[in-house]
Amino acid sequence: MSSPRYCVVIPTFQSAETIEELVRQVRRQSFAVVVVDDGSRDLTASLASQQGALVISHLRNQGKGRALRTGFDYALRSHYDGIITMDGDGQHDPGEIPKLIHAGELQHAGIVLGNRMADGLSMPPARRWTNLVMSTVVSALARQRIPDSQCGFRFIRKEVLESIPLRTTRFELETELLLAAAARRWKIVSVPIRSIYHNHKSHIRPVRDALRFLRVILRYVVRWS
Repeated sequence: MSSPRYCVVIPTFQSAETIEELVRQVRRQSFAVVVVDDGSRDLTASLASQQGALVISHLRNQGKGRALRTGFDYALRSHYDGIITMDGDGQHDPGEIPKLIHAGELQHAGIVLGNRMADGLSMPPARRWTNLVMSTVVSALARQRIPDSQCGFRFIRKEVLESIPLRTTRFELETELLLAAAARRWKIVSVPIRSIYHNHKSHIRPVRDALRFLRVILRYVVRWS
C-alpha cells in the first residue's frame, strides 16, 4: 500500500513579506504547496512561485473562505489524501505540520486543529477573548471540545471535504467546516501549537465578520433544534 499523499494549502492576500520564507520552510519538508493568492496587488504570487509553490490566483479579492475552497477543489482533483491549511502571514510553524498529521492518523480524526490557547497568553488579549467565546459556542453546537475553533492551522481528511458542501466565502468558512463535519459525526481533535505573532494588519472586519459568524451559527442552531 502506498503512503498517504498530503499537500499544504495556503490562502493568502498581500503576504509578500512572509510568503517566501513560509513556502521555503514547508517545501523543505517535502510537502506539495498550493498558494491561493486572493487578488493580491503585491508580489505574493511571484514570490511563492519562485519558492516552488503551485500558485492559483483570483483576479479579485473574494475572501479567505473562497480561497480555501479553491485550494480544496484543487487538492481533491489531484487525489491528495489529506490537506494541511496554514495562514499566509507566517503565524504558524511549518515544523509542526507532522504533529497534526500524526494526530489525525493516530486518532482516526477527520479534522485536527492547532490549539493556540494552550499558550494563550502569547495571543493578543482581544483576539484571545473573542476566540474563547466563539470556541465555546462552536464546541456546544459540535458536541465536541474545540478549544481553538478559529485556528487556521488544520489537517483535514479528503473524505471530510468530499462529504460536506461548503457555502460561505469569508472567515466564517472555518466555522462552517467544523460544524458541517461535526453534523456528519466526524471526529475533531486538537493539538497544542505555538503561534508567531507579527505586526501585520488583520484583514478581519470585526462587525461584518461577526455577523457572518452568527449567520453560520444560527443555521446550525435551527437545523439541530
